[in-house]
Formats: sequence, structure tokens, C-alpha cells
Amino acid sequence: MTPIEKSVKSQIAIVTGAARGIGEAIARRLAADGLQVVGFDQAWESRPAHLISALAVDVSDFGAVDQAIGDVEALHGPIGIVVNNAGITRDAMSHKMDPQDFRRVIDVNLVGPFNLCRATLTGMRDRGYGRIVNISSMNALRGQYGQANYAAAKAGLIAMTKSIALETAAKGITANCIAPGFIETDMTRAMRPDIREAEIAKIPSGRIGTVEDVANAVSYLASDAASFMTGQVMSVNGGQHMP
Repeated sequence: MTPIEKSVKSQIAIVTGAARGIGEAIARRLAADGLQVVGFDQAWESRPAHLISALAVDVSDFGAVDQAIGDVEALHGPIGIVVNNAGITRDAMSHKMDPQDFRRVIDVNLVGPFNLCRATLTGMRDRGYGRIVNISSMNALRGQYGQANYAAAKAGLIAMTKSIALETAAKGITANCIAPGFIETDMTRAMRPDIREAEIAKIPSGRIGTVEDVANAVSYLASDAASFMTGQVMSVNGGQHMP
């Protein structure tokens, strides 16, 4: 009997960094797809209606992640989909970067996704089903001034995802990355207007990306339609970077 024949599909999805921006859009789209979505973040004012639960979790703390995963599964059932979206920036030129800022970005943007995968993969393997979608970045593929920490973390996330894909493909689990380009978020809206417009001018499609553009890609990778796609990087950038 193959893993797919004995698989137990779960409709419970975890989305990290789900309180705002890209993470919120992903959570909303997966809920619209009929999934039961749990959001992890560190800043909740209240539980949004599209979530079945909203937990305050520091993804860089494995103990906190493991406890939260246990709580979710005890209350709602087994987790079938994990979307690692939580991330931070601490930008500076490498020769001026505080080593603590380098470490913190690695801890949240790379160790965090590992923690979620580590806490959920055993159950996914036992059930023969899982979808892991990790949100990387265009800057992981090309580098970026002032973002040695961020680019390194996001590039490491791609390599980790490919390794997990190899380890789990025979178990009915897929692991893929999405590499967003320049997306309309609070962070890009806060940029100096001339810099923002110059960045948008580099996009061949002629517009800035939306959080829904990223959420649509996640929806596909989390679905049965992408069951034969694993270890891949899906670029959502309007043609701005074509590796």
C-alpha cells in the first residue's frame, strides 16, 4: 500500500505571522478554501472571524511552538498544512550590522520555520499527508544591500525546504517555497516615496504585487492540485527577477 493510499488528510492549517499583511491574506484565502485555519503571531488584538484560533507564539522558541502545536491538535485535531510566513527585518550594511540583529533575523526567519516543521512532521509522516509552504523572498535569490541577515535566512529556508522535500516525498508530504517580490504591505508603504517608485518601475508587469497574489500561490501549493510538486521555489514577483 502506498503512502497516498493510506493517507489521512487533515483540514487544519497553521499560518504564522497571520495577524497582518501577507500572513493575514494567506489565512483568509485558506479559510475561504474551506480549511480550518489557526494563526500564530505575537500581536493579536482579537481573534479574527476567519480563524478558528489565534495564538500568541514566538516561533523562534521551539518549546513554545511544540506546546502550541500540541494544544491545537488536542483541541482541533491533526495538522495537515503549515505555512511559515512569520518574518522580521533588521536592516544594516554588513560592516555596521549589530551581531544580535543578524542572529535575531536568523532565529525568526529560519529557525522559526524549522521549529514548526520539527513539531509537525512526525504526525504528518505517520498520517501520510502534509503540505508545508515556506515564504522565502526574491532577495534570497539575488541578495540585497543592507539585508545580509534577511537574505541569508531566506536563502537558508529554500535549502531547508528542498531537504525536507527529499526526506518526506515518499510519505505523502510536499514542501515548497514561495519567493515574493515587491509586495504592497505596511513595510513597502512606509518606504521613502522616490525609492518606492523606483522599485516599482523595475517590475516588468508594471505594478506592485498584492498580498492576494502571494495568498493565491499558497492556496495552490496547499491543495491537491499541487500533490506532484515538491522541493520547488515559486517566484511571485511580476517578472522582476527570473533566476
